[in-house]
Amino acid sequence: MKKLMNPRLMLIASMTIFGTIGIFVRNIPVSSGELALYRAVMAALLIGGFLLITKQKIPLTKIKKELPLLLASGVAMGINWILLFEAYKYTTVSVATLSYYFAPVIVTAVCPFLFKEKLTGKQFLCFAMSTVGLVLITGIGGLTGGKDIVGILFGLGAACFYATVILLNKFIKNVEGIHRTFLQFIAAIIVLLPYVLFTGGFTLQNMEIKGWINLLIIGLFHTGITYCLYFSSLKELPGQKAAILSYIDPLVAVLISVTVLNETMTLPQIIGGGLILGFTMLNEITPKKANNKKPLYRHYDFTMVYFFLT
Repeated sequence: MKKLMNPRLMLIASMTIFGTIGIFVRNIPVSSGELALYRAVMAALLIGGFLLITKQKIPLTKIKKELPLLLASGVAMGINWILLFEAYKYTTVSVATLSYYFAPVIVTAVCPFLFKEKLTGKQFLCFAMSTVGLVLITGIGGLTGGKDIVGILFGLGAACFYATVILLNKFIKNVEGIHRTFLQFIAAIIVLLPYVLFTGGFTLQNMEIKGWINLLIIGLFHTGITYCLYFSSLKELPGQKAAILSYIDPLVAVLISVTVLNETMTLPQIIGGGLILGFTMLNEITPKKANNKKPLYRHYDFTMVYFFLT
């Protein structure tokens, strides 16, 4: 029992920490591309250090053929971060997070076309009800106008690129867990560096101490340390338990948005958020007596590339 509780608590802690990132993003006065780059650099350094300390070697010769896919997924990840950080600037943290959390719904809808998976009645219901939830969030009153709509579109754009990362990872067979994450960070840095140079350059020299503190918290704590905690817990937990516990992240983000940032949510938006989270969670719960054939897409794959994050 003790052995089971420790990884569970580690995952709960990491998901809770991921859910608070919106507070710190709001206090960093740099562009979204620049922030994404700094986050990737600090996380790569910390995770690289973790790999060195734990003596985990990356089998480069074995994964040579899959490096283009890793590069592509890293590009998608970098764009995903930029769009998510932009979403935080234009709308509330809760609405941006819930829009972004539409990513697994997109994957569920796309997999039947890409991988010839059969869309079950349950999956169709979950997709339809999650879509209704998104409509409630985006189409009902309570938003401040065009600015909020732009934020939602950025959030949905981030969800699309996040879904792209998930789908690309389905083709990557020989790179496991944290090794895959580390290489995707490196790929993201390779793409984000020229992007930042050609879209305004570096502005760290103009940032005050408050911005520096928040940047270090996001890069070192939210990304580096928390990802090491996160991956360590995944080794010990069944995929379905990890999937369900991952929903702590958006719930914490919504609570933080309402209670700490004093951002309002209308009743239709609350209902819409509940539909998205509830039905995406339902989609991941499989019966105990399921057949032995494993579906191509499982939420465990979704959590393994969970950068959102958040």
